[in-house]
Amino acid sequence: MLVDVVDLNNQKVGEIDLADRVFAAEVNEALLYEAVRHYQAGQRAGTHKTKERGSVAGSGKKLWKQKGTGRARMGSIRSPIWRHGGTVHGPVPRDYSYKLPRKMIVGALRSALTVKLRDGELKVIQSFALTDHKTKTMRDTLGRLEAKRKVLLVDNGENRNLDLSSRNLQGVTLVPSRDVSVYHLLGHDRVLLSQDAAAKLSEALAR
Repeated sequence: MLVDVVDLNNQKVGEIDLADRVFAAEVNEALLYEAVRHYQAGQRAGTHKTKERGSVAGSGKKLWKQKGTGRARMGSIRSPIWRHGGTVHGPVPRDYSYKLPRKMIVGALRSALTVKLRDGELKVIQSFALTDHKTKTMRDTLGRLEAKRKVLLVDNGENRNLDLSSRNLQGVTLVPSRDVSVYHLLGHDRVLLSQDAAAKLSEALAR
């Protein structure tokens, strides 16, 4: 399919032929859900920890003798049934990430790119060749591109001016094409792909 390519002034300068299999695919909402869930699981720190009876501070002395007091037998002040005692079956540090089959990830990316292009929320930019690294320059550029809210910028390689000028703008995220995810695509109102990044995604995801 042919998609318009615009410059940083939002003027059409050409067209790019993108794979129908990637940018005009059948949308699978179940795959989109699984891909977002997979990404968020990998982002969890998993550093939660409660103290078990062996970790709680307290004396190891038996509180009273086993028999003859009329009270229930008790061996430790750190027992879970006592106030300030240990926690039973509480959370411990763990890794929440899990493996998702590559075919599911690729299918979800195709669906997300198709949705963004279909809804008019994706643009292909000829090049992010900014004149300087000022935040104001980037803000003005996004205004001309009609991308004033949450914006995802996708480019190949290093672009120092793009990196420095976009990092202080709230709601603007810059990722290389190799790291773009369904979570990024669906979490932004506008997606701006450089022409090189669009061609790379089209080639890689069409296989």
